[in-house]
Amino acid sequence: MQPMANYKNISFFEGLNSLRFLAAFLVVLHHAETIRLKYALPNFQHIGLFKNGDNAVTFFFVLSGFLITYLLLKEHSRTQTISIKNFYVKRVLRIWPLYFLLMVIGTVLVPFAFELLHINYEMPYTFSQVWAYFVFFLPGLVTFYFGHHLLEPLWSIGIEEVFYLMWAPLFKFFKKYILAILIAILVIKIILLLLAQYWLQNELIIYLIQIFRFEAMVIGGLGAYFIFNRTAPLTNLVIYKKPFQVLIYGTLIAYLLFFSTINQVVWNAIFQTPILSGLLINCLFLYLIIGVSLVEHNIIKLRSKTLNFLGEISYGIYMYHLIIIFGCIQVFKNYLSQLSAPISSFVFYAIVISMVIAVSVVSKITFENYFLKFKTKFDN
Repeated sequence: MQPMANYKNISFFEGLNSLRFLAAFLVVLHHAETIRLKYALPNFQHIGLFKNGDNAVTFFFVLSGFLITYLLLKEHSRTQTISIKNFYVKRVLRIWPLYFLLMVIGTVLVPFAFELLHINYEMPYTFSQVWAYFVFFLPGLVTFYFGHHLLEPLWSIGIEEVFYLMWAPLFKFFKKYILAILIAILVIKIILLLLAQYWLQNELIIYLIQIFRFEAMVIGGLGAYFIFNRTAPLTNLVIYKKPFQVLIYGTLIAYLLFFSTINQVVWNAIFQTPILSGLLINCLFLYLIIGVSLVEHNIIKLRSKTLNFLGEISYGIYMYHLIIIFGCIQVFKNYLSQLSAPISSFVFYAIVISMVIAVSVVSKITFENYFLKFKTKFDN
């Protein structure tokens, strides 16, 4: 007889805070190198590791789908219902304060500071042009209509808010059919991606289909559904035996390091095939999430207190980093351009990483935690 396992009452997923930080840090590296290239500073744009911003955001979507789905399954199992009010209020307290603070900083304070300090940078938009996109959680349309900007990372927050808006009601009213709904959403999204790839001509519709990555969230949700309903230990799964771990984690690491620099037939078939490659990468991220948090003999262990702490401030890291990087470039670009490439990179990252972490810590302690303390009132 195999031992029974109970995955229905997990209160904390070990290692996921560490993964949050690592994903946020990849976004920081991506934007740092993009801006260094723009200002003709020494950069690592030719190295795949520094071009993983999109992959990191995809990871966040898979992680959100996994965690939110698990929490809703757990709540329904315990209470036989879902408190939509509590679900929404907790998401609001976690996300909205920093989201709207960044909106004000990026649309009002930053343009004012540029004018006051005579910084030669023309904002691509005015507050009156974009406020509605931010308020109604469609910041991706700001990028579509106005190009790259300092609040660009907020697009993914808007996508997650739409996801949260629909997910709790689906679980409350259609819990009996939730697996079928997850599969149906995935199939519909694949069909839409096929249409966008091969038939649709409208650029806005294609863009919206691409940025609303519900396929990533659904794959995370399917993983949560599988975990919640599993009764045998995950270590019994063949795919989590050591040889498979080495193969799958090795493939994922190779992808993150070299995906943008390798041009080889087999590699391209695996990682460059439209739609299918994206689904595969989502599954690799889900494999990592489950392995790190739940598989006892996982070869990747992320139990560091430092990484866990950095994961706790990863929302701030993600939200503040682009403005901080841009500010550092504006202040230090002349100095950095005079240094050798290795020293320039070292000094640049020492300044940027220190400032991003410091600002995120201060924000978490003095601002975000004020709202987070009210979340406990809405715990079931």
